[in-house]
Amino acid sequence: MTAAAEGSPAFGMTRARRNALLQSEPVQGFALISPTFLYALILLVLPILVVVAHSFWTQNYLTIDRTFTLENYRAALTEPIYRDLLWRSLYISLMVSFFTVVLAYPIAYFISFHGGRHKSLWLFLITIPFWTSYLLRVMSWKVILGYNGVLNSGLMGLGVIDEPSTALLYNSSAVIITLTHAWAAFAVLPIFVSLEKVDRTLVEAATDLGDGPIRSFLRVTLPLSAPGIISAALIVMIPTVGDYVTPKLVGGKDGVMIANAIQAQFGKASNWPLGAALSVTTMLIVTLMAGATVVIIRAAQRLAR
Repeated sequence: MTAAAEGSPAFGMTRARRNALLQSEPVQGFALISPTFLYALILLVLPILVVVAHSFWTQNYLTIDRTFTLENYRAALTEPIYRDLLWRSLYISLMVSFFTVVLAYPIAYFISFHGGRHKSLWLFLITIPFWTSYLLRVMSWKVILGYNGVLNSGLMGLGVIDEPSTALLYNSSAVIITLTHAWAAFAVLPIFVSLEKVDRTLVEAATDLGDGPIRSFLRVTLPLSAPGIISAALIVMIPTVGDYVTPKLVGGKDGVMIANAIQAQFGKASNWPLGAALSVTTMLIVTLMAGATVVIIRAAQRLAR
């Protein structure tokens, strides 16, 4: 009884202390965590609140006119600035396709007919430029064609010109040169595949019948490789019409293309309907031009026979 009485206060004190600890630990833990948590919460929420407030006060509320109209298409087809940009884009695209095929065909012909067992190596070497960024290749041409670039320095060193020329950069010619280099490999591969399918016995038969190398090429090899030429021309022509980066970097005001105008409508001008009309109009015209190209090449192929 005495022991129990003596142990009772000890038991009560222990229980009180235990309750005090159970009640004080969360308070102390919250007191330690709360400042850090609140500081992190402020750092996360404050920028969001600032952005929301800024957008709320600076937002331009536009009224969308959903009335059906063809006015944007009329503007895309009749406005002189858009018409000129579209024709310039088509011209640049056709020139790039032509020069790319002209440069790619001899390379593909050499690999197919004279590459021997090293054909895979040659094709591998052709794809090496694509290991680098497209922007890097465009900027390289900007350095080559620049006022103090490699080409001007070389021409001055050879005595061809007395001072650097400004006609090499920031015009449509610079855009054509850059795009031709950028898409050359895309033209080599389909032409090579088409040349690989040419039956070599037909070439030998033409030679045995008295045709020289040029005549046998024009009558046998070139017509049989026409599908590869058509594929290469279309592969290059269709994407280059809508190229945006190259005209912006090396074209200048004389090398602006329709894609730059479309980007401006969707960007600073905030005229999305007109931008969409320009895009659709460009796609339709490119489709018609691609079909016309196929028809012309097929007709030339039949005449060559």
